[in-house]
Amino acid sequence: MWVQSKWLRLHHVVAAGVAMQALPALGADTVPDGADTAWILTSTALVLFMTLPGLSLFYGGLVRSKNVLTVLMQCFSIACLASVLWYAFGYSIAFGSANAWFGGFGRAFLAGVDEASASGGLPETVFLMFQMTFAIITPALIVGAFAERTRFSAVMVFSAGWLLLVYAPVAHWVWGGGWLQQLGLLDFAGGTVVHVTAGVAALVSALVIGNRNGFGVTAMPPHNMTMTVTGAGMLWVGWFGFNAGSALAANGDAGMAMLVTHLSAAAGALTWLCIEWLRFGKPSALGAVTGMVAGLGTITPASGYVGPAAALVIGTSAGALCFFATLWLKRVVKIDDSLDVFPVHGVGGMLGTLAAGVFASAGLGPFSGQGLAAGRGIGTQLLVQGLGVVAVAAWTALLTWGLLRLTDRLVGLRVTPEQETEGLDVVLHNERGYDL
Repeated sequence: MWVQSKWLRLHHVVAAGVAMQALPALGADTVPDGADTAWILTSTALVLFMTLPGLSLFYGGLVRSKNVLTVLMQCFSIACLASVLWYAFGYSIAFGSANAWFGGFGRAFLAGVDEASASGGLPETVFLMFQMTFAIITPALIVGAFAERTRFSAVMVFSAGWLLLVYAPVAHWVWGGGWLQQLGLLDFAGGTVVHVTAGVAALVSALVIGNRNGFGVTAMPPHNMTMTVTGAGMLWVGWFGFNAGSALAANGDAGMAMLVTHLSAAAGALTWLCIEWLRFGKPSALGAVTGMVAGLGTITPASGYVGPAAALVIGTSAGALCFFATLWLKRVVKIDDSLDVFPVHGVGGMLGTLAAGVFASAGLGPFSGQGLAAGRGIGTQLLVQGLGVVAVAAWTALLTWGLLRLTDRLVGLRVTPEQETEGLDVVLHNERGYDL
């Protein structure tokens, strides 16, 4: 069997269409590169660090004190669940070779994988473990949409189904040799696979589960911004593994991806702060870290294809667009996406995926990138990028809705109003985050 490279470098593609470039056959006499292997091992640890403890602390500080332990528990447990499911079926579905839509079960339970198996210039165990960390953080991101009102059993059942039916197939489409990769979609590190899927799933979840009791009437401020800022810093550092590691090599592409990731995060944070300062009179720590995450998420799909100047444009655009998307969702349409997953990750992922189609062009001076295939113009690439966004969003919305309905029938999605008032830490886990 053949394992497809996670990211297709389009400047290597010849012919009128966009053809896949397969990695060497598993088990072939491929000697892994030591430097590349060391870097991807490090990146794997960094991406896991994003979830545990980065995302856990970031989300934990944003909820009320009576629910902090529940959010930490959900992130931690999803990491465990996703790891086992990735071993059992997820890796096979995402990176198997059954067809352009579904990887199949030929590699279920890592059939044929041992310490000698190679995936390009990496040991296959390193490649699949790196991919596992992406499969861990993506369903964990969705937790922020229904925080403070969802049963723990429902979170686990939904996350299991979502990983196998939404995340893994989309990963195959975009990174595993699937139909979007064959069309030439540019998604270096997860604009569609991670951020569009998580963001759209978050929006659907918020709509299906409903608003928290008192939303829009009772103030629900973060209970511990120190925890949130600490988690945000961990996310920023971990994101270097997320994006720069996606080069799958210790080379110039990884270096450029790291540089543009950092610049976009900084630009996103500064932009959000400035808008907040002008609009409300004071900048906030919450605004700074949210803008940073918006910048990180938005640069993700373009990080391997654009230069520093483009990164500043993308980060600035992310800070502005995600800021107003957040206000619109909460104040205009009044949807309780508790921790702003859709306006930050969903909107940012869509913006970044489209931006990759523009700034990957080699003819934009200081904004130039290197991602477009020879003979492919910006307009054509934007059509591919737009198709990718629409297809992934539609698939995610449909399957997420169905999984939520099924989960509600099986275990019930939401706690009672009385339990929500008491707090999920005690109700669901018989523990407290704080005992002061």
